[in-house]
Order: sequence, then C-alpha cells, then structure tokens
Amino acid sequence: MPELPDVEGFRRVLAFCAQGRRVERVEVGDAGVLRGVTPQRLRREVTGRRFGPPERHGKWLIARTDGPTVLLHFGMTGDLLCAAHDDPPHPHDRVTFVLDDGHALRYRDQRKLRGLWLAATDADLDRIMGDQGPDALSVSRAELDERLAGRRGRVKATLTDQSVLAGLGNLLGDEILWRAGIHPARRTADLTPEDRARLERAMRGVLRTSVRAGHVPTSPSWLTGRRDDPDPHCPRCGGPLRRRRMAGRTTTWCPGCQPDSGT
Repeated sequence: MPELPDVEGFRRVLAFCAQGRRVERVEVGDAGVLRGVTPQRLRREVTGRRFGPPERHGKWLIARTDGPTVLLHFGMTGDLLCAAHDDPPHPHDRVTFVLDDGHALRYRDQRKLRGLWLAATDADLDRIMGDQGPDALSVSRAELDERLAGRRGRVKATLTDQSVLAGLGNLLGDEILWRAGIHPARRTADLTPEDRARLERAMRGVLRTSVRAGHVPTSPSWLTGRRDDPDPHCPRCGGPLRRRRMAGRTTTWCPGCQPDSGT
C-alpha cells in the first residue's frame, strides 16, 4: 500500500525517467483512472510538454510540466515505472507517457482506487489535493505539537488523518506508535510532552529509514515485518501482538510495549 516512502520513491523514478524530457504521446489504456479529465484533454494538453522537477506532498506526486500539472495518487495498489517505450505493456498499465528519449513513464494500478488529475493552475492543484496537513517528512517538532494540540480523537486516527499530517498511512502509523511505546487507542489530547517527544523521534527515524528503502521495511526487527505472521510476536519483547479495527483499518500493537493506560 503506497505511503509517503513509496511515493517519495515514485518521485525519484519520475525525476530519473522524465525530468527535462518531452512527452511525445500519451497512451490511455484505461480511462477509469482519470479524474476530472478526459483522455482527449490529457493527450491534448500534455503531449509536447516537458516535465520539470517533480514534487511530493504526503501521498501525492506532483508532476509539473511547462504547461499543466499532472497529479498522481496511488491508492492501495498504484505504482510508477520507467520502461522502454516498446516493452510489452502490463495488464494493469493504465496511463503511459512516451518520452522523447525512448523511455516511457507508466502509471500502473490494479484496483484503480485513485488515479490521475490535471491542474491548470496552483489553485486547481490545491482544490484537487484538498485539505492537506504539513508533510510528515518535513514537519518540525513545534509544528507537530501544534497539529496534535486539542485533537479529540485517538492517536492512531489522528496520525493517519491527512488533514493533520500528510503522508502517514496504516503501516507507518502502527510502526511509529510501537517504537514510541504509545497505545494506538490513546486519546491524542492526553499525550504528555514526553509522549509527543517520543512520537516525534520515532516518526523521524521510521521515515528516514523508510524513505531510503523506498517503502516501509519488512525487516524482522520492525513491527511491519511481523504483523502478517500467522502468530505474530513483538520484535522487541517477544510478547504476542494484538490486532483490532481502529478508524476503519486493521491496527497492530504490542500490549506489553504499548500499555493501554485506561483507553
């Protein structure tokens, strides 16, 4: 499931494959991933344009050109690949940008839960992306404290709310809270300054390592590496892990390392 580290990896793919390159043609294999733009308009407005330096905010990839901006969101199964333009297409290649150097940038997605948008202006870009909090990779400690202050919900739901912090999903939320020793159902408003300091340190460490890897690692020393085991146990204390639906998502935690504290 693409989260901030995956999308940062896609940003690097886009920069390596397409930055400075001109789009010779746009191939739409499945218009079901186009949001608010027709295949005809996408081809008309992007063909002949050059990609500039790509940007990322949270889980959004911002592909600027010398004309409009293409916005990409990867949902649960999206991917971005650089290939030779004559490589055989994959069944889930939905949109392909064929470039002037013989490469092709391919947006691939099995489930088609999100997709591609086209923004003519920065105002369009902001409207499409909606209410986004600061990017989790660059948020300061003071800004994090400000974003968490006064929140009524549970801390797992708060961390994964894109209007609070942009980029954290289910895997990152669980990993960060496990490393910080904070129960995912703890009320955000009840976090102490010491809790928030541990949370910030854990978030920094998890994101730095994940961004280098291009995904949330599945090492046995990470909660992420154990959560899908048939009988999952904590990498730190060896105790059994617990699973429960929270905020609509399966949440995994260690009762020994993340005590309930009366939640």
